[in-house]
Amino acid sequence: MEKKVGVSQEEKNLSYYKFFERPLAEIPEEKLVILKEDQGDKKTGVPFEQRNLYLAGNDEEYCQSGYGVHEDGTGYVCNTTYMPGVTGEMLDWWFPWHSVGSDLRYKIWDPEDHYFARADRVDYVCDPEVPMKEKTWGVNHYIMEDIGPGPEFLKLCFKSPSDFGYDPSIVGSKACESMVCAIGESTCAAAMTHKWFPYKEGVMFSSRFWIGFKLDNGMIKKALPEGVKIPEIVPKGLFAHNIKEFSNLAAILPEVYAQNKDIF
Repeated sequence: MEKKVGVSQEEKNLSYYKFFERPLAEIPEEKLVILKEDQGDKKTGVPFEQRNLYLAGNDEEYCQSGYGVHEDGTGYVCNTTYMPGVTGEMLDWWFPWHSVGSDLRYKIWDPEDHYFARADRVDYVCDPEVPMKEKTWGVNHYIMEDIGPGPEFLKLCFKSPSDFGYDPSIVGSKACESMVCAIGESTCAAAMTHKWFPYKEGVMFSSRFWIGFKLDNGMIKKALPEGVKIPEIVPKGLFAHNIKEFSNLAAILPEVYAQNKDIF
């Protein structure tokens, strides 16, 4: 097991410190096989320009679980996590909740790799008049996490679905109960979406990353010069991190929510 990130005495006194102390949830073996043996879905990821196919659940011909590099040099990561006992309401709450208050909120998500996540508009996030589903819209999260090479700073610029280029009429449908989407600014720019919908005794949580895209005058555009390709180690590292953090979130979220849903 890797060493966990540091915590302060103040964090140890918080009621949810117990989630930090627990062993991380096991990652499903089929995902570890994809990571170790590159035996995942070898279809390419859905092109960013066709992201509404993914949102509407009409992307079956594209990769559903895996990672790789497209011919244009951009990278992709696809992951799906079944979360038994989790509801859409819990996930709508989780994404804004972990960006305010103690850094421990972000640390319990992945105690080995998450250091902090801090929203730049705490007043907006904590405003009871703002609907839970909208508390990430237009908010930047300043983050430190380790997805392989070591701790790195990241700015996640969260957007409303329409500002991200999605058809907002799809949100609230059978294929997408709710979602969050953002553009990440770090050493490697990327676009990100997490969506979820009811499935069996919980939700199906679906993630997509398009690596090599950036914000440019309010538009999301390819960030790579022609002929440049993202090294495959980049999407591979992101896939490894994604399957780890969301396996653990699935395990802890019902209890975290039950005990903290009224404490924003």
